[in-house]
Amino acid sequence: LRLVAVLKGILEGEKAAVLKRDHHLPLSFHRRQEELKFGLGLQRLQHRVQQGRGSGDPRGEGAGLRVSAGGDSAVQSPTASAAPQELPGLILEAVKELEAAKQQVLKRIQIWKRQQQLAGNGSLFEENVTPLQKRCESLVEIYFQLHRQAMAASAELGAELLPRLLERFNEVLSSLVKR
Repeated sequence: LRLVAVLKGILEGEKAAVLKRDHHLPLSFHRRQEELKFGLGLQRLQHRVQQGRGSGDPRGEGAGLRVSAGGDSAVQSPTASAAPQELPGLILEAVKELEAAKQQVLKRIQIWKRQQQLAGNGSLFEENVTPLQKRCESLVEIYFQLHRQAMAASAELGAELLPRLLERFNEVLSSLVKR
């Protein structure tokens, strides 16, 4: 056991020296950081969707406990929901966040594709596509929720804003499907 402890100490020292020399963190750290950032953006987007649902419901039944795609629960009180006249602003903000989350997913897909290409040259490749699939499914689920809200609030959005929103929605979905 003492020999193992000594070897472990030596290896940890070498690892620290290598990290100090290279001035960068391991790839797993960057992946985890990216996952956390995406999860936070997804929770923020779920909150926006919940706000829009709460403001579109005159009885306030849309507010309450909501489980996000990440499995965490977020409580929204009925007093935190917005006034009905703010619904177009809430939907626009949610669409902006949806587009930002889409960009993160597309970036991750591009990285995965590049790693797949490099695997042909003998590079290590993580073949598990499940995390990417879950990200896309979460985004599409939120997309449909927002689309339903926009269609339900078409009178409040007006004849000018609704077609622009629908065009942005279609661009998000088509870019996810195409890539």
